[in-house]
Amino acid sequence: MDIGNNGDRTNPDSGQTFWTGLRTLTQARIGLGRAGDALPTRRVLEFAAAHAHARDAVHTALDVTAFSARIAALGLGEPIHIPSRARDRAEYLRRPDLGRLPAEGQIPFDSTPIGGSSIGVVLADGLSARALTEHGPPLLEALMELLRPRYSIAVPVVATQARVALGDHIGAALGVSTVLVLIGERPGLSVADSLGIYLTHRPRPGATDADRNCVSNIHPPEGLGYRRAAEVTTGLIAGAHRLGRSGVELKDMSREQELPGPAAPLDESGR
Repeated sequence: MDIGNNGDRTNPDSGQTFWTGLRTLTQARIGLGRAGDALPTRRVLEFAAAHAHARDAVHTALDVTAFSARIAALGLGEPIHIPSRARDRAEYLRRPDLGRLPAEGQIPFDSTPIGGSSIGVVLADGLSARALTEHGPPLLEALMELLRPRYSIAVPVVATQARVALGDHIGAALGVSTVLVLIGERPGLSVADSLGIYLTHRPRPGATDADRNCVSNIHPPEGLGYRRAAEVTTGLIAGAHRLGRSGVELKDMSREQELPGPAAPLDESGR
């Protein structure tokens, strides 16, 4: 009996009933069924559509003007646009190294850091401009709500053809103690609009991934919600300021709960 495809031969619907319940718990492709020796046509078309969404997410460019207007409306000031050294999307995909460096002369405050702010925010297209467009503004709004009472936030930066490490150059030039890079994550066949937050304390060119912390899979309602992502990030920022660094030594303690103590012994009545 192959319950993953045909179910119980005496009850053809048993397999589909089994997998229907499990599909509510995951976005993975499970229990797809079978049509002869192949997948059902519907499943093949769903796969092709998901692949097209992922390709579109990777190749679509960010509308910087429209996106910057939405960010400016949040009240942090008019965003600064900083492109990487990758000249276009095709070069960005071929040359990840160029996406980690700012284009020549494109950091207007490079020679004289602005200073005076604790947190810098870089909104980067990454590998999914769609993710940044859909989730960037509401996520930044949730972050502002939690961060503003405790920290000062620099003018936001919109970075295009950007990799995470571009934030190190921008954060150092801004003179902030901590930089947050909100960036579109690599699309998959289940999710094409997932956003991640990369946190680096004391940002500087040459920092490695071991110097960062990441909050990923932000794409409500299926993924992490904006408020929860902001809470985790705020906790990491507070920890980085106490520890003096971010990265592998900084842990997310927001889910830590005190474990219950040993159960009390039963009395003679069994209670």
